Amino acid sequence: MTPVSRARRHHHHVYVVELSDRVWSEPSFRKANPDYQLSKPLVYVGMTGLDPDLRFDRHKAGIQANRFVLVYGLRLLPQLYEVYNPMPYDAARDMEVELAIGLREAGYGVWQA
Repeated sequence: MTPVSRARRHHHHVYVVELSDRVWSEPSFRKANPDYQLSKPLVYVGMTGLDPDLRFDRHKAGIQANRFVLVYGLRLLPQLYEVYNPMPYDAARDMEVELAIGLREAGYGVWQA
């Protein structure tokens, strides 16, 4: 495989968005996070074929947006995901779930759709 074709195959990313504390008022968010620790951030975990900055901008513009990110999204938290990116689609799909589980187990409040 040439470096160019490898780069094309590895253009997916996982990303983490910090959410406002106001998201805690959402019953579905609270229900998904029974072990949330108050000292930890509330976050959304996603995956995309776009650059995470562009994907966040699209969420905030209401384009293919998750409602929690649209209403409560504050900023990206690259320190939680940069180490994994970029990657192939299948790896990103799996990593989205694994990252969400890991953050929830660490006490974060997590939404992952």
